[in-house]
Amino acid sequence: MSETSLNTVNLADHMANSAQFKALYAEGMGLVEETANYLDGPGRAASKGLPRLAGVLYAAESMRLTTRLMQMASWLLLQRAVNNGEMNRDQVLAEKNKVRLDSFNCDRTAQGWSDLPDAFKDLVERSLRIQNRVALLDREIYRPAEAAALKPDNENSVQAQQHLLQTVFSKR
Repeated sequence: MSETSLNTVNLADHMANSAQFKALYAEGMGLVEETANYLDGPGRAASKGLPRLAGVLYAAESMRLTTRLMQMASWLLLQRAVNNGEMNRDQVLAEKNKVRLDSFNCDRTAQGWSDLPDAFKDLVERSLRIQNRVALLDREIYRPAEAAALKPDNENSVQAQQHLLQTVFSKR
C-alpha cells in the first residue's frame, strides 16, 4: 500500500456515519411518509379530475414514484443497520443486490405532464433528487472502483466534487 493511500480518508464512509446521513435518512423517510399521505388523500382527489391522458400518466408516475421511494428507503434502512452495528458489510452487500437506485426516472416531456398536479410533480422532483444523492453515496461507499471510473483521469477528487456541486446547483 502506498503512503498516500494510508493517509487517505474515505469521505463517503465518514458521511455514511455522520449527521449528514442522519439528515438524508430523515429527509428520505419523511418524503416516503409525505408521499403516502398525499397519494392517499389530496392526490387521489386531484387525480380524479385529470384529463384522461394525464390520469393515465399520473397512475404510471405514481407507481414509479412509490417504487423509487421504496428502493431508496430500503437502501437507507440497510445503511442505518450498518451504522448501528445490526448488520455487517457482507450482509448488506447481499441485501443491496435487491435494491435498484439507478432507474425509475420520469419523462417530463410526456404528453399530459403539464396537467399533473403541482404538488405531485414536486414530490416526483424531490424523490429524484434524493435518489441521486443516495445513488452517489452508494457508489462511493460500495463501488469505489466504479465511482473512480466515472472521473476523468486528470480530475482530482476536489475537482470532481466541485463539478458535482456545479451540476446539482445548475439544475435548480
